[in-house]
Amino acid sequence: MPWLILLVAGLLEVVWAVGLKYTEGFTKLVPSAITLVAMAASVLLLGIAMRNLPLGTAYAVWTGIGTVGTAIVGMLLLGEPAGALRLGCIALIVLGIVGLKLVTPG
Repeated sequence: MPWLILLVAGLLEVVWAVGLKYTEGFTKLVPSAITLVAMAASVLLLGIAMRNLPLGTAYAVWTGIGTVGTAIVGMLLLGEPAGALRLGCIALIVLGIVGLKLVTPG
């Protein structure tokens, strides 16, 4: 269960990171509200997952999910470049996340 909670926390990190793009410096109400709620929920769930997972693993996986998810959303929705080297680097992050999952009990 802590891994599922951590996954949701990471996905919420993607929501708030992408949401920041649409807040326009927190001048737009709805995107700002969504972003702030996603931030709070993401950190809350991260804290809950850390009850059963090591700090370093949980934080690294959380930020990794956020990094990979945000990069993918940027490429798919915002027209950011998706070159082979960039995709390879993202794949390395995914491998790191999977590796941490495999070597961490919980």
